[in-house]
Amino acid sequence: MDVISEAIGSVRAGRANGRRINESGAWGVRFPGFEGIGFHIVLRGQGWLVAEATEPVALRTGDIVVAPNGAEHGLCHAPARLRDLPAVTTTAEPCDPPQADFAFLCGAYRLDRGQIHPFLRTMPNIIVVSPDYDDHPELRSLVGLLEDDVAEARPGNRVTRSALVDLMLVHVLRQWQGTADWAAVTDPAIAAALRAIHGRPQHRWTVPELAKVAGMSRTAFSSRFTALAGKPPITYLTHWRLAYGARLLRQTKDPLATIARQVGYSTEFAFAGAFRREYGVAPGRYRDRPDPIPRQPRAAPHRQRPLAKP
Repeated sequence: MDVISEAIGSVRAGRANGRRINESGAWGVRFPGFEGIGFHIVLRGQGWLVAEATEPVALRTGDIVVAPNGAEHGLCHAPARLRDLPAVTTTAEPCDPPQADFAFLCGAYRLDRGQIHPFLRTMPNIIVVSPDYDDHPELRSLVGLLEDDVAEARPGNRVTRSALVDLMLVHVLRQWQGTADWAAVTDPAIAAALRAIHGRPQHRWTVPELAKVAGMSRTAFSSRFTALAGKPPITYLTHWRLAYGARLLRQTKDPLATIARQVGYSTEFAFAGAFRREYGVAPGRYRDRPDPIPRQPRAAPHRQRPLAKP
């Protein structure tokens, strides 16, 4: 099972955002928590990553900070308390000056509610990856493309932004050393059930059917699935269907009835009712809503060593 593809696919229900930020002198900025996944790429200079209940982490040019589940964090010129940093401004601003002591790119997928893939939830709230760009020249090229994409508004930005954020997240998650540690994927029986759910969300899955796919008894399967995936099988199935439906609402113009069938609901009314209970808004309004609803989780950073050359 390709857990990275599944995880990135789950956040595509949100909207991809990106921007460049330049700072000079004594500076600091706080990124409030949100539902989704985000990252920062240090383009120039040295700074510090700060988060609650953890020591500050030094950053240098080329480092990539990732918040896999949208945890609150801050960046600043020197170690500081997170609560003392001003919140980042997300409204339209004049272009930042081209030269600065510290420059970084931001990218994120923001979701309306808690539909983060379980793999992303099991990752540390904040990680820092220090890639070897000589060994991975494609990553250097990707950073350049993203920097160019956020430089100005152009026709097609919505498509290019999503593609570039996708690629950046895939590269970073590949390089993070803990990528293969999601227990639900490394367990062959549960991985088989997850492949069945993800591959055929429209099927009327039952626990006995999924247990059969996993080659286990119903009781043993339910217990192990819940322990490893974090939700009972049918709860996980429902969340996956609705997350997939949310993605189709944002990425396609398909009628509601068509989307309902694709994600396993017999009628658009059944899908709309379930969607409203999960997302707090009707599917049609969700499709048109531009801005997600933020939240405020806590963060604890995890640092990966730079990749060694072979």
